[in-house]
Amino acid sequence: QAQLVESGGGLVQPGGSLRLSCVASRRTMTWYAMGWFRQAPGKEREFVAAINWVVGNTYYADSVKGRFTISKDNAKDTVYLQMNNLKPEDTAVYLCAASTDVMYLTMESKYKYWGQGTQVTVSQ
Repeated sequence: QAQLVESGGGLVQPGGSLRLSCVASRRTMTWYAMGWFRQAPGKEREFVAAINWVVGNTYYADSVKGRFTISKDNAKDTVYLQMNNLKPEDTAVYLCAASTDVMYLTMESKYKYWGQGTQVTVSQ
């Protein structure tokens, strides 16, 4: 049974917007933070954004600051990634992850649960 399920990816032109969603299964997991990572073909997975589930602190990679916004809906156990002014270099599979930690959230190793990912393609 999937514990993290992403949605919202697709094809968008440069300068466009997308909103990704990730629903977590409260029945099978516990978490204190959630994050988004991405992986482009031939590249390593990289941190995009994270949010502390309790106090709401947010963290962003420099490459997306000012363009992407991470948010959450505690009642729905859902984390969102609003992506604006998308660029071709944002093309990647975007993965949602959940952590039982609240520190060093830019590190992959801090995340215990991972979704399958959703493809985002930015192209004319």
